[in-house]
Amino acid sequence: MAVLSPSLHVTSEFAADDSRRAAARERFADFGARASICALFVFFATQIGGEFGRTGHVTGLLLLVSELLVVLLTVVRRPAVVVDRAMSTRLVAAVSMVGIYFIRPVGTPLLSDLATATVSGAGLLAIIAAKLTLGRSFGLMPANRGIVCRGIYRVVRHPIYAGYLVTHAAFLAAHPTLWNVTLLVTSDTALLVRAVYEERILERDPAYATYMQQVPWRVLPGCF
Repeated sequence: MAVLSPSLHVTSEFAADDSRRAAARERFADFGARASICALFVFFATQIGGEFGRTGHVTGLLLLVSELLVVLLTVVRRPAVVVDRAMSTRLVAAVSMVGIYFIRPVGTPLLSDLATATVSGAGLLAIIAAKLTLGRSFGLMPANRGIVCRGIYRVVRHPIYAGYLVTHAAFLAAHPTLWNVTLLVTSDTALLVRAVYEERILERDPAYATYMQQVPWRVLPGCF
């Protein structure tokens, strides 16, 4: 019978300890991300809810619903098979998400609330359809939580982001301030970069590589 030497036994214990510490850090980071998103959503809901109470405008309210879905799916998401946790990826993901929670429902509308709410509603429908199709495969960081290529994902590979662009455009038409333009243009630019980062992870999966050939557009048909 082979017997492990004391040095090998100590090495294996250190490896096990490192693995446990890494898993603990991963759980802590995941909990922190979920808690932060929930806290930001509460802040955003307060802003949008106050504006709705003052004006009765529903454009911002529709955007609030789409962000509520982010919170819910973040809480119930399944563990990832592979996650990109590079610092540049973390920064892009953060910029793409955080800015939206600090936009302000102020300014003179360029269009009627009916017009902006209709556009926002169309974007919201795309977001809802995509998120319901994605289910627990939704995540904040670029990761492989299972390949989804059915339903609205047969039109573009990132329909949630397409819906965001539409609802954000509607919000800007309803609240066209320099502050809002700066935040949303920055956020949406990061969102498009985030889509590229996500596919760097996903295309390692042969199923996703095949899917990319079948659906050529990432976010906007005929554009990107």
